[in-house]
Amino acid sequence: MQILRNVFRRKLRVFLTIFGITIGILALVVMGGMAEKINLLVSGGTKYYKDKVIVGDAGSSLFVTSPFSISKLEELRQVPGVAEVSGYIDNVLDPEQMVNMGMIPTYMGSDMRGDVLDAETFPVTYSSGRALTPEDAGCVVVGSGLVSKLNAKVGGTVTVRGEEFQVVGIMGKTLTAPDTCVMMTLPDAQHLFVQDMPEFIRDQVDPYDLVTYFTVYTEKGVDPEELASLINATVEGVEASGPSVFEEQLGGVTVIFNTLLYGIALISLIVGGLSVINTMTMSVSERTREIGVRKAIGASDGQIVRQFLAEAGVIGLIGGATGLIIGWLVAVIANACLASQNLDLFLVTPRLAIGSVIFAVLLGLISGLYPSLHAARMKPVNALRYE
Repeated sequence: MQILRNVFRRKLRVFLTIFGITIGILALVVMGGMAEKINLLVSGGTKYYKDKVIVGDAGSSLFVTSPFSISKLEELRQVPGVAEVSGYIDNVLDPEQMVNMGMIPTYMGSDMRGDVLDAETFPVTYSSGRALTPEDAGCVVVGSGLVSKLNAKVGGTVTVRGEEFQVVGIMGKTLTAPDTCVMMTLPDAQHLFVQDMPEFIRDQVDPYDLVTYFTVYTEKGVDPEELASLINATVEGVEASGPSVFEEQLGGVTVIFNTLLYGIALISLIVGGLSVINTMTMSVSERTREIGVRKAIGASDGQIVRQFLAEAGVIGLIGGATGLIIGWLVAVIANACLASQNLDLFLVTPRLAIGSVIFAVLLGLISGLYPSLHAARMKPVNALRYE
């Protein structure tokens, strides 16, 4: 209690100092929440691709694909080291929403081959309903992030690209790509995909011959990077990508983005730290005679340092806790306001919350170190004479 009384001797000044720390931690929590969300998405993608090879049309990339013939499936299955191959159609749910700060909602069709279901290692659970089967023509499974957007419920219907589908399942939250995906059978997805083509092209293609990519599952012990190279060397007209491509394309961008986000927050925290230095320096100056009295009756330099460091740490703790609470509220409100646009940009994790408060306390302690040492070095006689 004595520490709190000392801290709040000059209420306006200390409130302004705490406010500076609060703003810095608020920025750290909000920016860090966005970085945590991005890192989680990338981590989920890394887990999904770690044991797979993605095969697209020649000249395509992991994230930019074009349709090609499903006939390549059998060629891919003959490559040594391939356990199974599955064909997919993947396309945006809303053609007018091509740019999105979060994950772009998509519809996806899969052939759901039995062996593929056994080979899949990425866990997908269902909060209600069941998984899709190859016989579920006209049915879909909806990702958790699209439930409110599509007003989806098991047994009801949703509209995808102007056509109605019955909902047989709602996927559990994964905090990665499946959350914003509507899963359907491959023929249903092929039918929808062709509708985007110009009419003169649409009339010349067989919609049920098209895929946008294949997922190749490796045999046990086979390196997916080596298998991707083998596929590129032996199968004409395709581009195979191993897990490293995903990490290369997103890893560098993520590091830069995280650096920018945390950099902005740290600038705010530096300003808060300077305000702590100023406050503690003024406090030491105003309490010079008190310091002299304490030293005169036997207080050691260490005790004086600990006293003022404790006060600086309390300022950091109060500012950090307040900034965390406000930052968390900002993240929750922002996610709620953006829910209608299918944006979920912020994720305040326990790691971020605890780390933010600890950082604020450390910032207070470091900022209070110089004023504390200055107080401890005072000569009792000089301090007592101070006016």
